[in-house]
Amino acid sequence: MKKLLVAGAVALFGAVSAQTQNPALSKGKWLVEANTNFGVLSPSNTSIGFYTNDGNSLFKIGGEGGYFVADNLALKIGLGVTSLTTDSYYGGGSITSTAFNYKIGAKYYILSMFPVQVDFNGISGEGDSVNAIGFQGGYAWFVAPNISIEPGLRYDLGTAAGSTGIFSGNVGFAIHF
Repeated sequence: MKKLLVAGAVALFGAVSAQTQNPALSKGKWLVEANTNFGVLSPSNTSIGFYTNDGNSLFKIGGEGGYFVADNLALKIGLGVTSLTTDSYYGGGSITSTAFNYKIGAKYYILSMFPVQVDFNGISGEGDSVNAIGFQGGYAWFVAPNISIEPGLRYDLGTAAGSTGIFSGNVGFAIHF
């Protein structure tokens, strides 16, 4: 009986997936994406954002691209730059540091409208680096056949001993071609 239920669920999922396949998410297509990031500084900053508070400022810019190796499944890479300026407590002035951001992962669109992503990401600069495993989920709203707005939630789990996770929200803008 259990085998019959599992086979029925798989068949139903396959039928629903086949009926809702979006041509923009088909095998052989490309994806270019930019994300805004709401939350604290996280390693996954291949996004666009600006933050300032008490004389400290953070500017980040980046993007991601992917290739659909199967229907609804894209392999992705992302690159970005983060610049952090902090007030110096010793002798006045400010200190600016710049870091390189990177991301590699996979993104799958469940029913062609619910993107979930798993990736390895990090930030590296001035001799230091921080890496994390990222998990992301959301909703893809196609405003045109090849343009989607993708709000979502993200969790980055640091790989270093004693590191904690970082939770954030984002809104992605993707072009599919």
